[in-house]
Amino acid sequence: MTEAGSGTGTRTDAGTGTGTRTDAGAGSEAAFEIAFKNIYGRAPEGIWAAPGRVNLIGEHTDYNDGYVMPFALPHRTRAAVARRDDGLLRVHSADMDGGVVELRIDDLAPGTTRGWAVYPAAVLWTLRQAGHDIVGADIHYDSNVPVGGGLSSSAALQVVTALALTELHGLDLPRQELALLCQSSENTYVGAPVGVMDQTASACCTEGHALHLDVRGLSQRQVPFDLAAQGLQLLVVDTRVKHAHADGAYGELRAGCEAAAAALGLPALRDVDFDGLDAALAALPDERLRRLTRHVVTENRRVEEVIALLDAGRTREIGPVLTAGHASLRDDFRVSCAELDLVVDTALAAGALGARMTGGGFGGSAIVLVDAGEVERISAAILQALPTARLFPTTAGPGAHRLV
Repeated sequence: MTEAGSGTGTRTDAGTGTGTRTDAGAGSEAAFEIAFKNIYGRAPEGIWAAPGRVNLIGEHTDYNDGYVMPFALPHRTRAAVARRDDGLLRVHSADMDGGVVELRIDDLAPGTTRGWAVYPAAVLWTLRQAGHDIVGADIHYDSNVPVGGGLSSSAALQVVTALALTELHGLDLPRQELALLCQSSENTYVGAPVGVMDQTASACCTEGHALHLDVRGLSQRQVPFDLAAQGLQLLVVDTRVKHAHADGAYGELRAGCEAAAAALGLPALRDVDFDGLDAALAALPDERLRRLTRHVVTENRRVEEVIALLDAGRTREIGPVLTAGHASLRDDFRVSCAELDLVVDTALAAGALGARMTGGGFGGSAIVLVDAGEVERISAAILQALPTARLFPTTAGPGAHRLV
């Protein structure tokens, strides 16, 4: 799960209420190309886009070799890019102060780059470490993926950079390989021990579907996810409580899960069978490891339950499964917060079919499943309870692709 407050960003104007800014990442490609020309004095060779993601179910299971089920947001990060041959990487974001950041490629190394530019620098450095001869680029970004909302703004930034650079240099990398490269860049260069879900979602999702990813084998299945056809709507509620995964808490959770698997003599918590959960919990040495294990094992089961319900056309019935996932994240994994709990409790009290936090936790966003006719009423209840929240309905959008 990837998220960082230092991504390309969105402007988070107070009082946006039920809307989210759509000027960044949503204007015409012609205007975006003009912006690139104004910054760099030449035309870009292409424009690419990569989305943020919502995880429908399957939280903190990716680094435990488990199952996840994200879908791509319509919100996206765009990159206009042109190659250079002089060993310089120059990056600029319409959403960040400070102008153009210029980096010498030969000087790139983990720990040497600060601020939001660490993400494109990490991608380029990782490509070169993999033996790909990329000697420079000019890149201009904009984005409407909310930063700090647990919606993978940093993964969108990494994936759009990797896709643009590889395509410009004639590197035909499979999408899953591209996602793994971006994960490696964040693990090694940025220093965040994230799993591969967010990058895979941004790179591989398809419109109108949720992606069932088995992280151990990296097998994928696109599961139809058309809520409108069943009179339903999914709301995303960004609490605007910021968080970052590189601050140690994420790493501690991952280390705890690895310690629990080691105590059970297993490669990963994925290998704890649901029917054998009670015996596994009894074999663990302390309550913290038991809590972490219980969440991972039951969350993997919830992914399977949601897939079965969607396949059977019983989409309304996924609501209680989503809610059970929130309770597990709150009580066993302990990554929720007061604002997320308030959103979930308020939505359920107002008649939502289900609600849960989504993303890594410690702030960020919740998702709320509602009947389409109840969107206004339930949205109003949530915003009355948490007036600073940003709320928007969403659909399953396309994965990363070239625009121009």
